[in-house]
Amino acid sequence: MQYKVDKLDVNIYPSNREMGQAAAKAIGDDLCDLLSKKSEVNVMFAAAPSQNTTLEALLDDKRIDWSRINAFHMDEYVGISIDRPQSFRNYLKVHIFDRKPFKSVNLINADGPDAQKVADDYARLLKERGLDLIVLGIGETGHIAFNDPPEARFNEPKLAKVIELGEVSRMQQVHDGCFATLDDVPKQAITVTIPAFVAASRLHCVVPGPTKCKAVKATLEGPVTEDCPATVLRLHDNAHLYIDKDSASLLKRTIS
Repeated sequence: MQYKVDKLDVNIYPSNREMGQAAAKAIGDDLCDLLSKKSEVNVMFAAAPSQNTTLEALLDDKRIDWSRINAFHMDEYVGISIDRPQSFRNYLKVHIFDRKPFKSVNLINADGPDAQKVADDYARLLKERGLDLIVLGIGETGHIAFNDPPEARFNEPKLAKVIELGEVSRMQQVHDGCFATLDDVPKQAITVTIPAFVAASRLHCVVPGPTKCKAVKATLEGPVTEDCPATVLRLHDNAHLYIDKDSASLLKRTIS
C-alpha cells in the first residue's frame, strides 16, 4: 500500500523483509541517480537493528559505485568506545562501512575527552560537505537520531550537539537488545540535529516492528510538532517512509 501524508510518501509492506528489500531498491535507485549527476555523494546512515533488512539488501545492489560515496552516521553515545558492540560506529562498521569500499567514512568519535568539541567538529564537517541522502529510522518516542523530546528542536541552530537522553529513548536500546538493563545505557550522546536532516536532498526512513507502532501513528496521524520529531518528515520535499504490517498496525490506513 502506498499513499501520501502531506509531502511524505508512505509505503506499507506485509513483512520486515519485503519492506527492507523495497526500501533498499528505492535507495539504490536514488544513489545511482545522484552518482549520474555528481562525482561523489554524501550519505548518512542510521545504526539500529531496525535497519538490518534494508542494509543487507542494499549491499547486494551491484549498480552502486561505493568508491564515490562518502559515509556519515547520525549519533553516538558519549564515552562508548568503537570496539564495544553497543557503539553505533561498531554497528555500521560491521553492517556496511567495512563491507564496501567507501571513498571516506566520517565517524563521530564520542569517546574522547571533549564531547562538545567532537560535536562542533562534526557539525562543521556537515556544513562543509552537505548531505545528499539519509537512511534513517524513527525511535519509540518519535525521535530521529537522538533528537528526543523535549530537547528536539526543528530550528536548532547547531547541526550536531551533545544531548541528554530521555528514559524512553534509553529503554528502546534495551528493547533492541543492545543493553541488558536501563542502568547500562549511557545518559548522554552526540546527535546530528533535525535541521541537518531537513537540509538533506533525499530521505529514506525505514521503521519496522511492533514497538514502533505508536511512533508511526503519531508521525502520520498526529500534528506536526517537536513533541514527535519525526513529523518533520511530512514537510520535506523528497521523503519516503517504509513500514511493515507490525509498525503500521495502529494506523487508520493499513494492510490486513
